[in-house]
Amino acid sequence: METMDIGRPMREGYTTGASAAAAMKAALLALRGEYPKMVTVLSPQHAEITVPVESASAEDGTGTATVLKDGGDDLDCTHGTPVVVTVRYTDGQGLKLRAGKGVGIVTKPGLQVPVGKPAINPGPQLMMRQVYEELAGRDRGLEVTVSIPHGEELAKQTLNPAMGVVGGISVLGTTGIVKPMSEDAYKRSLAPQLSVVKACGWRTVVLAPGRIGETAAARMGIPRDVIAETSNFIGYMMEQAVAVGFERMLLIGHMGKLVKVASGSFHTYNRNSDGRMETMAAYAALNGAGPAVVREILDCTTTDAAAAVLAREHLEAAYPQMAERAQERCERYIFGKAQVGVIFAAMDGTVIAASSRAKEITEDEQWHIG
Repeated sequence: METMDIGRPMREGYTTGASAAAAMKAALLALRGEYPKMVTVLSPQHAEITVPVESASAEDGTGTATVLKDGGDDLDCTHGTPVVVTVRYTDGQGLKLRAGKGVGIVTKPGLQVPVGKPAINPGPQLMMRQVYEELAGRDRGLEVTVSIPHGEELAKQTLNPAMGVVGGISVLGTTGIVKPMSEDAYKRSLAPQLSVVKACGWRTVVLAPGRIGETAAARMGIPRDVIAETSNFIGYMMEQAVAVGFERMLLIGHMGKLVKVASGSFHTYNRNSDGRMETMAAYAALNGAGPAVVREILDCTTTDAAAAVLAREHLEAAYPQMAERAQERCERYIFGKAQVGVIFAAMDGTVIAASSRAKEITEDEQWHIG
C-alpha cells in the first residue's frame, strides 16, 4: 500500500479547470501539426502552470487532446480522471464553450454560472479564453467541447446533484492549482449550497449532517431543493445560512450527531467532540434514572446502545428535552439571528423527537413530522 512521507511537503496538483485549459491548448496545437507532451497555461492570476498532455491528435478540422487530472496529494474523486477537449474553428467570431459527456449543466440559480450553461466556472473560463486569445486570436470563431468521460458517475460523490448541476461534474478552479484539501477548504465547499436554496425562493433551509438527516427529511415530504449538507460543520453552516439571509433553519440528523449539539458542540467530528453518553446520562437522571442506569449509559459505546437502555427504563421523555436543548444551543450560537428547529432521527430516518421550533416551522411549511 502506498504511504505518504510525513516529512515532505504535500505535493500540489492542478484543477479540472487547468486540465481543461491545457487540453484545449494541446488540441489547438494539434490542428497546427504540433503534438506536445507538455503545455503551459496561465492561471486567472497570470501564473504559469505547466501540465503534462496524455494525448493530442487532429482529424478533419477537429483537434482533440486529453489531460489526466492530477490532484497532487489531494486525492479527491477526480484525481487521475481524463479531461478531454475537442476544438474546431467555426464561421463568425468568439469562443463557444460546450459541455460534452460527463460535464454538468446548471439547472438552478444561485451558482456562479447561469442556468442552462455548462458547469464551467469563471476561473476555468478565463483560463480557456486566454488560450483562445493566444492561439486563435479574437477574430476567429472557435467551438470548444469539454468532456469528462467518467463525470456522471463521479458527480455522485460530489454535492453537484444537491446544487442543481446535472449530467456530470463541474469544471472548477479559482487559481488553477490544487492545494491539498484543508478542513477550511472543505467547509467552504459546502457553503454554496445555501445560496442555491436561497435562490430557489425558500425562506427556510434544512440542514442535514448526512444521509440519515436527508432520509428523515424525505420521509417528512421536504423537497430535496431545500436541503443543504453540513457534514460535521454544523455551527459553520448555521453562520453561513445567516450570512446568506435565512431567518429560519431546520436541523435534522441522527440522534448520535445532534446529541452533541445539545451539549454545545458544533463541530461534531468524533475527535473534536464527544459528550454523547454524558448528555444522555444526564437527561436520563433528570427523568428519574438511578445511579446504576446512569452508569450503564456512560458505559455504552454508541447512542443506539444507550437508546436501548432508555427504552427499557421508559425514559423516552429525554429525547424531546435534548432536542429542545439543542434548539436553545443553536439559537444561542448564532446570537438569535435566526430561528432554529431541531429534529432527532433514528438510523432509518424515523423521527424520534422534534423541538418546539421544529414543530412551528414544519407546520408553517406544511411538512409532516409524522
